[in-house]
Amino acid sequence: MASKLSPLLFRSAARSACRAPRPHIRAFTAASSRRSESLAVHRNTPDNNPDIPFKFTAQNETIIAEILKRYPPQYKKAAVMPVLDLGQRQHGFASISVMNEVARILEMPPMRVYEVASFYTMYNRTPVGKFHVQACTTTPCQLGGCGSDVIVKAIKEELGIKQGETTSDGLFTFVEVECLGACVNAPMIQINDDYYEDLTPESTKQLLSALRQSATSSSSDVKVPTPGPMSGRQTCENSAGQTNLTSEPWGAETTRQDL
Repeated sequence: MASKLSPLLFRSAARSACRAPRPHIRAFTAASSRRSESLAVHRNTPDNNPDIPFKFTAQNETIIAEILKRYPPQYKKAAVMPVLDLGQRQHGFASISVMNEVARILEMPPMRVYEVASFYTMYNRTPVGKFHVQACTTTPCQLGGCGSDVIVKAIKEELGIKQGETTSDGLFTFVEVECLGACVNAPMIQINDDYYEDLTPESTKQLLSALRQSATSSSSDVKVPTPGPMSGRQTCENSAGQTNLTSEPWGAETTRQDL
């Protein structure tokens, strides 16, 4: 009888333990944790604070006027992304002053602009170097060609900085990013608006050295590699040569001799 009651008693005790009151622990935030607060929080610094004036140039004001023509007047705030990008290109990064000016022009609360700038990673809310080096380290670049690990190592060796740092001369900022969409030409990096693909450690170092010379030398003889594949390919064609469509495609005229 005792042996039959033992499982029942054990289950009852287990249920009681599960129902026992637990200490109430509340997290400081219900949002997902972040490894870095750089995308969520602004801290005033000597080079990024609201007291630093910012105004768009006359040329950029003309561009903004053209951008706003794409949107109904009552929805001009929809232009926040292109206008914010324009401010970043003029100022070098999307500072708090740039965001405030964008909010003023588009007649929207500054917080709405802050939300956009902190959500999209293409907006740099802290200063970056003249050359913003973004190395793709996702799976295709990890596996393609020589692999992105050796490219990252080459960048660190050539620039003398780690991911997330800027060189002392202010020329280069180096970060790792997610897929940039040039998987077939992996490994690759983006520098400012340009893609450099089919990289090797040697070609990566040569590229960075040429960019440094172009920025520091008064000579016009410095040759910076052309953006795109660094292996001689034009786009993403097979580097070994054409392997398909090498003969007349098959069709009715091939299979039927009476046509």
